[in-house]
Amino acid sequence: MSAQPHPDEPHGTGIAARLNWLRAGVLGANDGIVSVAAIVVGVAGATSSVPAILTAGTAGLVGGAISMALGEYVSVSSQRDSQRALIAKEKRELAEEPEVELEELTALYRDKGLSEVTARQVAIELTDHDVLAAHLEAELNITEADIASPWQAAGASALAFTIGAILPMLAILLPPASVRVPVTFVAVLVALAITGATSARIGGSPVLRAMIRVVVGGAIALAATYLIGSALGTSGVV
Repeated sequence: MSAQPHPDEPHGTGIAARLNWLRAGVLGANDGIVSVAAIVVGVAGATSSVPAILTAGTAGLVGGAISMALGEYVSVSSQRDSQRALIAKEKRELAEEPEVELEELTALYRDKGLSEVTARQVAIELTDHDVLAAHLEAELNITEADIASPWQAAGASALAFTIGAILPMLAILLPPASVRVPVTFVAVLVALAITGATSARIGGSPVLRAMIRVVVGGAIALAATYLIGSALGTSGVV
């Protein structure tokens, strides 16, 4: 009977790359919700003008989505370039010094607790199967399939930011002026609880703790910007 992986322990290739764009998407949605909600709530605290709120929210949405995409692209590109450089170095070493690399692989498995004979046998068999993959996994803890795509991460982040930002825009613009701020608060905090839970499930961390963290942080951001907007509005500055 063949062993089957546990449902929450995927053993396939490319897991890191998929988790990377999932992470970028969840973080992008969370940032879109919080940042745009803070902008529109702050403006709503200063004025009830729908054009002013819409303009500020749209500017925050567009600027934030572009900023998130650029940030993810630069970050993941740097990571990818470093991984590719390490892979190229490993290929060169395998081509120039195969015996030295075999001894190095043997030593790595011996250091993990295998006997000298078993460690060498494992190293030989893995080398015969896929020498580059064997060394990348044992020495660098990476696989070629796990190299993240900067375009994928940037696209996921920008799209998620936009989707997240649409929620506070609708929540602040659709209800009557008398209830638009409370409705936005509730909608945003519920959405943040969902993104916090999703993020925790992706990372395998406690759900409640993650939800509380993002909800409290979002509530503080909304309250702060609303109070500042209200103070500016009542003072006559805006």
